[in-house]
Amino acid sequence: MTTRSVRTRRAIVGGIALLALSACGASSDSPGSQAAGSSGKVSGTVTVFAAASLKESFTKLGAEFERQHPGAHVTFSFGGSDSLAASITGGAPADVFAAASPKTMTLVTDAGAAAGTPTTFVRNELAIATLPGNPDDISSLKDLTAPGLKVVLCDKDVPCGSAAQKALDAAGLRLTPVSYEQDVKGALMKVELDEADAAVVYKTDVKAAGDKVQGVEFPESADAINDYPIALLKNAHHTETAQAFIDLVKSPKGQKILTDAGFLKP
Repeated sequence: MTTRSVRTRRAIVGGIALLALSACGASSDSPGSQAAGSSGKVSGTVTVFAAASLKESFTKLGAEFERQHPGAHVTFSFGGSDSLAASITGGAPADVFAAASPKTMTLVTDAGAAAGTPTTFVRNELAIATLPGNPDDISSLKDLTAPGLKVVLCDKDVPCGSAAQKALDAAGLRLTPVSYEQDVKGALMKVELDEADAAVVYKTDVKAAGDKVQGVEFPESADAINDYPIALLKNAHHTETAQAFIDLVKSPKGQKILTDAGFLKP
C-alpha cells in the first residue's frame, strides 16, 4: 500500500469517527435536545386565580410567559379576592392565587390550600373615579358625602371595599353608597356606564380605564394601601410551570409591567 493510500484511509476513518462523535453530541447536548428538555418541564396549562384589579397587567404577563415558554399556556379567572378564595378552598382547580389583600390569602393558607409561604409582589392605592370631566367637581373623599351624589363602593368583604372603609374611617366620614359591587371592576363599570357619579376604586383601575373616567386622588388613601400576595397552590397540576409564572411576576420584567400599570413596588 502506498503512502498516499494510507493517508486516504486514515482520513476516511477519522471522518467516520468524527461523524459518530457528532451524532452522540447531538443526542445529549444539542440545542434542540435542551429545548425539548426545558419545554418538557415548563409546559402544560397553568390556571391562575387573580384579583380583578390585576386583569390588565396579568393578561400582559400571561402573553409574556407564553412567549418565553412556547410549551406552556396560562388561563385566568379574575374576580373578587374573597370569592376566588372561597372557590379555591371549595376545591376549584387552580395552580396560582394572587389576592388583593393578605386577609383573603389567609383564607387559603388557613385551609391548607397553599404550598409554601405567600409573598407580597405589589401594593395598590385607592382613588376616586368620576365621570369624564369631573362634572360634580369632586376633589376630596368628603365630597362623596354630598346629598344626591350617586357613589358606588366595593362590597365590604372585598379588599377594595375594606380599604375604602379604612380610608373613610381615617377621614371620620360616613358614606351610604347606592350600591356595593362584588369586585372593583364592577364598581368602576357603574361610573363608565353613567349609572353612578363616582366610585372608590384602585388607582390602577382608573389608569386602565383611560378616558372613560377621571381620577381624583385623596390623602386618606395612604392609610388604606393594600399588599398583594401570590402563592403556589397545593393541588397545582403543573408545579414547575406554575412556579415559573410566579417567578416571572416577581422578576424585573414582571415588576415593570405591574408598575407601568400603576401598582406600587412591595
